[in-house]
Amino acid sequence: MSLPPESLRKSANTVSTAASRPTTSQNPIRSLVSMPPKWLHIYSDFITKNAHQVSQIESALRSLTYIIPGRFRDAEIASETVHSGVQLLALYHDSVLRNALNKIPSLSTARIPGPHARYTRFWAAKSGMYRRIALLLQIIQYTELLWEMAAKRRGEKIRWRVVIVLEALKAICRLLLMRITSSRPLVTPPLPEREPVPTEDDHSDEDVLKELMGEEPSSAGIDGVVKGAHEKEWSMPRTKSSLPSLPNPGDVSSYLQSRVLTADDIKPAAKLLNTLSRSGQAAEILHILSPLIYAVALSRSKDKKSWAPWVIGLSIEYTARQLRDRGFRSTSLEQEEWGKRSWAAGWWTMRGAFYENVTKGLITGVRRRMPSLVSGILEDYEYLWDNYYFSTSA
Repeated sequence: MSLPPESLRKSANTVSTAASRPTTSQNPIRSLVSMPPKWLHIYSDFITKNAHQVSQIESALRSLTYIIPGRFRDAEIASETVHSGVQLLALYHDSVLRNALNKIPSLSTARIPGPHARYTRFWAAKSGMYRRIALLLQIIQYTELLWEMAAKRRGEKIRWRVVIVLEALKAICRLLLMRITSSRPLVTPPLPEREPVPTEDDHSDEDVLKELMGEEPSSAGIDGVVKGAHEKEWSMPRTKSSLPSLPNPGDVSSYLQSRVLTADDIKPAAKLLNTLSRSGQAAEILHILSPLIYAVALSRSKDKKSWAPWVIGLSIEYTARQLRDRGFRSTSLEQEEWGKRSWAAGWWTMRGAFYENVTKGLITGVRRRMPSLVSGILEDYEYLWDNYYFSTSA
């Protein structure tokens, strides 16, 4: 007995609906798998659109962790976890904002990056190995004190093993970076620092967002008033090339100074640091190994007031400074880096025997004369300086 055409169509629709049900049941799984990349993209867009606010929040959280470093003696690891988390999150924000700024050609051509930014950008773009090793080195530096705090809860032996392992990892990373850059000095930090976010004087936030989305930026000012002809770029009708805007009549000198090129601006990025000589390589290797040797000597010393580990570490640092390349070959970036190392050498007054025999007494005397709020913060820092190696590590 044959069925009518209407019943045949109904049965066909029922079969097709039943066949489509397994595919619809798989869609939620696929959507769940694709959700994390979408969330990450949404978060990156939020960071790009609210760069000023994000920077302010990061600074506020860092200040909070600086003010209460050891307020809760039994939970100092919680405060350090917040500090390390903020540092790692800021490291990710740096990469997001750097990629966003690179998409704006007008900003990339108008801003002349400094020697450190040019040098680190060059090697990070040229060598993927350099970028990964430099990222690992910064992650270790941001979390080393947290690792030490966690290891201290299992005993002093475990703590010193973790300290030595971390110092060895940092030394290996720095030696590899030195090898990748063809025996050039290391820079601090090894990755490009965050570029300043464009202010209203350069680009309004609306114009920057429109340029990121591929739209034409508006010519209106911050207050909605259309800019004058001397404040807008002029596009030539035949070649479509744009001429830069004219300077403010009252600010011609700063306009000209911002467009003056120095010798470092003309040099190729790889030439901003010269290849080290044999004595310079020896100085750089001693500088890299100095923290590791000092940590090993300190772990084997049973007396915290013993001068032997401190003298060994400082002697190696002084020898490295004496062996470094000097003269007319040194570039401005190299001089800047050794200037940073000179300031970092001041931490030797807060380490080992010098701190136990000299600095600690001075800080205690100063703390007793300070108001209760300041003395409380100093006391919290004393707790960290007394108990943790990485709290004074440069």
